[in-house]
Amino acid sequence: MNIRPFLILSLVLLVLPGCAPKIKMFGSTTTDPLKEYVVEGEGEGKIALIQLRGFLASQPKQGMFRSTASQVQEVVSTLKLAEEDDAVKGVVIAIDSPGGTTTASDILYHEILDFKERTDKPVVVAMFDVAASGGYYAALPADWILAHPTTITGSVGVIFMRPKVHALLDKVGVGVEVSKSGEDKDMGSPFKPATPEEAALFQAIIDDMANRFYTLVQKHRVLADDQMAVVKTARVFTASQAKEIGLIDQIGYVQDAFAKARSLSGLPADSKVIVYRRDRYPNDNPYNTMDMANPPSPSLLGVDAGFIMPPKAGFYYAWPQGLTQ
Repeated sequence: MNIRPFLILSLVLLVLPGCAPKIKMFGSTTTDPLKEYVVEGEGEGKIALIQLRGFLASQPKQGMFRSTASQVQEVVSTLKLAEEDDAVKGVVIAIDSPGGTTTASDILYHEILDFKERTDKPVVVAMFDVAASGGYYAALPADWILAHPTTITGSVGVIFMRPKVHALLDKVGVGVEVSKSGEDKDMGSPFKPATPEEAALFQAIIDDMANRFYTLVQKHRVLADDQMAVVKTARVFTASQAKEIGLIDQIGYVQDAFAKARSLSGLPADSKVIVYRRDRYPNDNPYNTMDMANPPSPSLLGVDAGFIMPPKAGFYYAWPQGLTQ
């Protein structure tokens, strides 16, 4: 088999993006402006539909040939457009996320809350497959939270994930020598097991971050003590369980979220639902995502293999089981 054509093609693909940045071989980029598209309705006034999907992070997502904006970047950009357009009277945020980093989740919460306070435009959340942990955290400022009948939500809490390789190094006879300025400078190192003292220090950090989450849940949802005790177990809930315990307001579909946003905004039933994207979809509808060409995940024989990668060390408002979806 002659592999020369494949080598030439690979070289062209590697060189061409740097030589001709204006040629869009792999879809839109973060430098392309967001544009408005109507996905539903023909009447007066607008409801802006904003997508919040995937693992929540503040860093851009890096693909093989290009990067795309992070969820924080995109949500802040779309909220700004919705704020500047006087015809936009309300916002629906579609959430399908297992959560993410504590900071990204908190930034999204802050930006959505600040948008509401600046504009007095109502915000409705529509949950899809998963809106857990940081995904639920970001939903808290909404005036109304709706979940799909099959949504999984909850997981209110914090998890600290860090890879450990010290056992493997011991097996192959490799060590890491560390010089440090303070006793706890290398706490959490993947090259050694945690001491009881280090475990206690980490637990104190986790408890502090979890208490912030609990405080915000209580502020926005006003749960009874017995309800809050169940929520603090960090378990996940079905939509019906979440409604019963008070984490959400309604079970329904995205069209019900549009109807609620129109009602809260004083708009007619046929008012427009618009989205902000860099790409145009043929036969557009509310279920399309914000960007047609997201960077690919690592794959094995065409199957997403991102779940085999070790987690980046850090504190997360995340449901770990949802990260493999």
